[in-house]
Amino acid sequence: MDARQITSAPHGHVLTNVGVWSADSRWIVYDTRSTADGGVFDGTRIERVEAETGRVEVLYEARDGACCGVATCSPVDDRVVFILGPERPSPEWSYGAARRQGVVVSPARPGVVEPLDARDLTPPFTPGALRGGSHVHVFSPDAALVSFTYEDAVLEARRDSGTEANRRGVAVSLCGRPVRVSRSHPRNHDGSAFSVMVTSLSDEPRPGSDDLGRAIEEAWIGQGGYRRGDGGWQRRALAFQGEVVLGDGRRAMEVFVVDLPDERALAAEGPGFLAGTETTRPRPPRGVVQRRLTFTADRSHPGIQGPRHWLRSSPDGERIGFLMRDDEGVVRFFTVSPRGGEPEQVSHGPHGIDSAFSWSPCGRQIACVIDGSVCLVTVADGSVRRLTPRMPTRGPRPEACVVSPDGRKVAFCREVAAGDGRDRNQVFVVDVPMGSEGR
Repeated sequence: MDARQITSAPHGHVLTNVGVWSADSRWIVYDTRSTADGGVFDGTRIERVEAETGRVEVLYEARDGACCGVATCSPVDDRVVFILGPERPSPEWSYGAARRQGVVVSPARPGVVEPLDARDLTPPFTPGALRGGSHVHVFSPDAALVSFTYEDAVLEARRDSGTEANRRGVAVSLCGRPVRVSRSHPRNHDGSAFSVMVTSLSDEPRPGSDDLGRAIEEAWIGQGGYRRGDGGWQRRALAFQGEVVLGDGRRAMEVFVVDLPDERALAAEGPGFLAGTETTRPRPPRGVVQRRLTFTADRSHPGIQGPRHWLRSSPDGERIGFLMRDDEGVVRFFTVSPRGGEPEQVSHGPHGIDSAFSWSPCGRQIACVIDGSVCLVTVADGSVRRLTPRMPTRGPRPEACVVSPDGRKVAFCREVAAGDGRDRNQVFVVDVPMGSEGR
């Protein structure tokens, strides 16, 4: 089956690993970074392309020296959230993991953004505001919250004895709960949402324990949560990759879950540690429960491995998908229940998985790149169906392989030769065959 190239501008295009489709499966949102390399953040526009016609609309163009990127769509309305770097950057405040923010734009008002997460860099810090930078923002299935990873500018700047380290963790913003901060620092700003950390981290994780050195690459669990082991329903939860220290001193990424309380408890100002201090990280609200799901120290290749990817949950919340190497060292797709238990290997065959992945809306398949092709993998038996011809060179990029909300298409990027002789990423779409089990 042939894929259709739907962008052709002279600059590159980068898709996020999830949430690139509008809720009606009509549009694909992307940024204009020259590469998806995490060390390069040089995009200046957020655009969307109509999948059927190739018509492009500019949603936002950065100004005052800022760059922008990593856009995702709301699953229920037309909002798009993305990273915005510092406007009027300076040597003291240039783009970095602790110096960026999430902003939201609507196609009905292109060019007009509202800040998502508030920032307060001056003590006493404001509950509901963070003190640094947020990254890869993803709406919850009902679009009431946004998850992201976070790093702390206050702690990054200090780095002295007695101060906790700046470590990447997972946070959430509760939309529609504005936070105002003082203008005591030129980089302070208000937010349209109340933001809190939801992971607990350790500067010195104990070998063999569940202590986390960092938390990354999170995913909302289920369209409406998941069923707990006690039979009750957990409405909101996130799975994420957590770095632990194994008993022999090696570091590995394992699957963790945080169960979240209701919105009222998340947004309660509560104890003073919620916003952090000059020497300590912001702490999760009361009621957040952090659990480890996988224990892979005894495997030949411990921990989550393979291409960079975010955990992803099946729509029914029953399985959390991730990549890990089998005993022969080949990258495979595995799943684990949010209630715990042994991981189950899904994919097999001669070729490993070479990209991030996404679930079909029905939860029966995932889309990913295998052996130079966009493929569907059936979760029940691991069978593979190629959607695009094998391309040993200039094949599908590893960063994104995203099924549309209606299950009819998969969006991905691959490099195409430009007129100046250079290769640039362009957006492609391939249809999911009628009658496929992924529909």
